[in-house]
Amino acid sequence: MSAKTIIHGIFNDEEKLKEGAIKLRSARIRVKEVFSPFPIHGIDPIIGIDRTWISICSFIYGLTGMSLALLMTWYMMISDWPTDIGGKPSFAFYMNLPAFIPVTFESTVFCAGHGMALTFFLRSWILPGVSPKNPDPRTTDNMFLMEIEAKPEDEERITAMLKASGAAEVNIK
Repeated sequence: MSAKTIIHGIFNDEEKLKEGAIKLRSARIRVKEVFSPFPIHGIDPIIGIDRTWISICSFIYGLTGMSLALLMTWYMMISDWPTDIGGKPSFAFYMNLPAFIPVTFESTVFCAGHGMALTFFLRSWILPGVSPKNPDPRTTDNMFLMEIEAKPEDEERITAMLKASGAAEVNIK
């Protein structure tokens, strides 16, 4: 069993990177990862990444915030300390529901936003004390990097394809 090598194709332009990824994928070469200084729209289907479940996570965080807000308002305003404010009856939750909508909305947005931020940090592994997984620091400034895992016998072919696609550099690790 042969060991796989890592090939880094470094590009100056995102369009050249997209064209290179399309050529590699059409040749049945798997692109492992793409590093860029900003999001490249449309790169996920090009390199074969499936759609994520992140929107479902956001929906669950929002439902959690809504549920907590409704539970909190019911407990504080109906169960624990019912108060007659402006003649509104406080003995039934459904009668006061319109007054609880702003609090419910804000809690939903709060939990969804904070949950998504935490999910991003955990999923991206951006935590205190963790070393970055970025293979080339120039990708945080102005360069685009395509990482390919290849068999040693395919190195020359992949290197030639990357250079033909407009790669500024091709490094083999």
